[in-house]
Amino acid sequence: MRIAEVIGRVTLNRCHPTLQGATWLVAAPLAQTALGNDSSRGRGEPIVLYDELQARDGSLIGVSEGAEASAPFYPKQKPIDAYNAAILDDIQID
Repeated sequence: MRIAEVIGRVTLNRCHPTLQGATWLVAAPLAQTALGNDSSRGRGEPIVLYDELQARDGSLIGVSEGAEASAPFYPKQKPIDAYNAAILDDIQID
C-alpha cells in the first residue's frame, strides 16, 4: 500500500457496469520526503484509481494496487488496477 494525495477527479461518459456508483480519482503517490515539511518534493507520477470512500481534493489516502486492488470485491470481479483503501486523518513520522 502506498500513500497518495488526491489532486483531481476523472469524469467518464460511460463505464463498465460493475464500476457504477463510485468515482475515479487522480492521485499523486508520495515519498517519505513529501510527507514531512517539504511537500513539494517526493511526488510520483499521478495515477487514476477507483474510489468508493468519497475522498476529496487534498486528501491523503492509502492506495492498494495490482491484484490486491480487486481483492475487496471478491468473489465479484472488477476491472481495476488501483483502489482507494483508506482516507488518512493523520500521519506521524518518527
